[in-house]
Amino acid sequence: MKKIAILGSTGSIGTQTLEIVRKEDDLQVAALAAGMNVDLMEKQVREFKPALAAMWTQDAAQDLRERLSDLPVRVACGMDGLLEVAVCEAADVLVTAIVGMIGIRPTIAAIEHRKTIALANKETLVTAGHIIMPLAAKMGVSILPVDSEHSAIFQSMHGENRNRVSKILLTASGGPFRGKTRQELAAMTVEDALKHPNWSMGKKVTIDSASLVNKGLEVMEAKWLFDVELDQIQVVVHPQSILHSAVEYVDGGIMAQLGVPDMKLPIQYALFYPDRRPMDSGMVDFFKLGQLTFEKPDTETFRGLALAYRAAEAGGTLPTVFNAANEKAVALFLQKKITFLQIPELIESSMEQHKVIADPTVEQILETEASTYEYIKEKFGE
Repeated sequence: MKKIAILGSTGSIGTQTLEIVRKEDDLQVAALAAGMNVDLMEKQVREFKPALAAMWTQDAAQDLRERLSDLPVRVACGMDGLLEVAVCEAADVLVTAIVGMIGIRPTIAAIEHRKTIALANKETLVTAGHIIMPLAAKMGVSILPVDSEHSAIFQSMHGENRNRVSKILLTASGGPFRGKTRQELAAMTVEDALKHPNWSMGKKVTIDSASLVNKGLEVMEAKWLFDVELDQIQVVVHPQSILHSAVEYVDGGIMAQLGVPDMKLPIQYALFYPDRRPMDSGMVDFFKLGQLTFEKPDTETFRGLALAYRAAEAGGTLPTVFNAANEKAVALFLQKKITFLQIPELIESSMEQHKVIADPTVEQILETEASTYEYIKEKFGE
């Protein structure tokens, strides 16, 4: 029996993880953590019966305690609650499905307690990869990627000599605005940006996909996960989202992972690695599919990707600024307070005003996040 803890159980990745638990007899939930969705958390606790649950706010935690007074479950809250879930003694695997840099401390704590990490929180490596990866190596902890693209890369490297990797081919669907001009993007609404052609995701990551910022974050994540240089990571737009990413080796051979666009596949692979289990999401029908197409990303129009490479090349605290500025910009866009094209503008201005710290501690990373938020608040009054 494999026992798991989930950070972000009420979000898109968290709920899909629990769908897998629901159908697999040898998976059990030891602990759950979520933000503010008390209604869904109550349902999850009643169904999966973890011994520990955590909510982000005191009010949400108290509400959950009262609702679950008939069950033998302890309810924690805040960062202390996240840390408790992360190091839960009963859990073998921690699924980090929480959104944002809030995942850094719990991930570090879990690694220090030698938990296997099923990583869906890309911000952890984007901002603190220089801390996370050496620590995982020191503790002998496996970090198994849950992102579709990084899982594909991981699978394409399985059994291969990583010293013989020439290039990582990181695919992108292109999002709902693929092929549009800057003039057309100026008129795009929140509703337009949320209409992803292939994937069902949370609002924030869907907007990030539309701006290609998400692909920029994935480039930074791939650099740390697979210990490659930035110039070894090539973003390839693949509208069908069937080839999820690939690895080119020095002999010209390319290993790729293909499948239907369903996040449960990489989640399940991480939970059972190196085993594979049957799935009911369907198989690729090549005859029906007909063709797979590939394009270069338009970094002139979608400047978020180019800015991500700039942040990654500078390193230090600049990726934190990139990530934090994007989080605030997306929030403002979702509130309809800025336009879609102002997202990269806000990221760039935040990066330009920042003085980079070369090898930041966790405290300096979080201080950089706070100072970036403050800069945007002063700029927009938000």
